[in-house]
Amino acid sequence: MPSDVVQDVTWTSDEMMAVAAARELSDGTVCFVGIGLPSTAANLARATHAPHVVLIYESGCIGAKPDRIPPSIGDGVLSVSADAVVGVPEIFAYWLQAGRIDVGFLGAAQVDRWGNINTTVVGNYQSPAVRLPGAGGAPEIAASCDRVIITLRHSARGLVEKIDFITSLGHGDGSGVRERLGLPGRGPQAIITDLGVLRYDDSQHQFLLSEVHPGVGVDDVLAATGWPLLVADSLHETPAPTTSELSALRSFTGA
Repeated sequence: MPSDVVQDVTWTSDEMMAVAAARELSDGTVCFVGIGLPSTAANLARATHAPHVVLIYESGCIGAKPDRIPPSIGDGVLSVSADAVVGVPEIFAYWLQAGRIDVGFLGAAQVDRWGNINTTVVGNYQSPAVRLPGAGGAPEIAASCDRVIITLRHSARGLVEKIDFITSLGHGDGSGVRERLGLPGRGPQAIITDLGVLRYDDSQHQFLLSEVHPGVGVDDVLAATGWPLLVADSLHETPAPTTSELSALRSFTGA
């Protein structure tokens, strides 16, 4: 990670979230990328500390290197910048389900303490208050990637006691559901928000608050969480964004 710590430069909470998420990727990682903040974070990692990260998009693009953040998996910048473009069945059968993906980056409308994700409906399924974009390939990503990273803005509406619909399985109820189902991946391991970072604790079978971002207090995070969030003994502050991270991020977003 670059060491040029920002001096007298401000950043937004979304920028801090993107930087923290990007740092989850090491060089050479094979990453299945979702659209939105996951794509921003993955491409930021590629532009800074992980130039050899391999970005795979659901549309069939392998090794994509876009010079801007694509608004959808069908954006042409992904295919023209990719090392290869294959069919969607090959992406899922050969790459994802065969265990060739290290990290899956997913967004969420709702997530619970076990990392179960809802991107389907808010409210009752038959007559929802909000109908969301749906599953896409997220359930397979959550099932098969070695580890999953979830990104969303932190609020009690998003981090909830009970999600309205399980679109993508995390750790079920923490009682070994993934193992009983024979899912190959380890499931969600980190939830990156605009307030901090939550990490899954295998001994307590739920997500714990592991990091708070600069200027954010623990009480701020607890108040914005819809379940009684536990705090890790090793809690620390997320390192501030560096000038190189912010410069690269803003070149993608046009900020």
